Amino acid sequence: MAEPGHGLVRGATMMPDFSQDHFTLLSLRPVFALDMAALDQAYRELQTEFHPDRFANAGEAEQRLAVQWSTRINEAYQTLKSPFARANYLLELQGIHAMDASNTAMPALFLMQQMEWRESLMAAVAASDYDGLQVLEKSTRTEADRLLGELEVELDARQDYPAASETLRKYRFLEKFLADINNAYEDIE
Repeated sequence: MAEPGHGLVRGATMMPDFSQDHFTLLSLRPVFALDMAALDQAYRELQTEFHPDRFANAGEAEQRLAVQWSTRINEAYQTLKSPFARANYLLELQGIHAMDASNTAMPALFLMQQMEWRESLMAAVAASDYDGLQVLEKSTRTEADRLLGELEVELDARQDYPAASETLRKYRFLEKFLADINNAYEDIE
């Protein structure tokens, strides 16, 4: 009997459909503004049903498929759980590779802002300015949250994928910059 939305037949043999996108696999709408509780629930249900331990007494081929299927479910879950990875995946479904190494174009204003942020970070570290780092972290998180809101509008409401691609590259910079700020706290302690 086929399991709806999963592309897997239970019983004598499993027949996974590895060509399904992550959203279809987890029976979710392909949107950026994903219901995280629904994602978690879909993941738990699939893992419970198709966990390799449930196939311990099955044949070798079926056990191997169960492992592959479980891996595929985990991959889908991890991708959709992360806002960055989810947005990037949605763009890839549209044939847009936002994070391609050759795709480096950024608005001049954002590049200037990046330089200012980097200078502020270096100055805070040089002065062992913990409070300055906190202010920088807060403003960076606020900007990152704003960009996530922009991504939701560009991907879900307007389907403006080129704009979403640019916004995602900006967001990626901020994610990395927040990691640098985190490391800077350790440097000044």
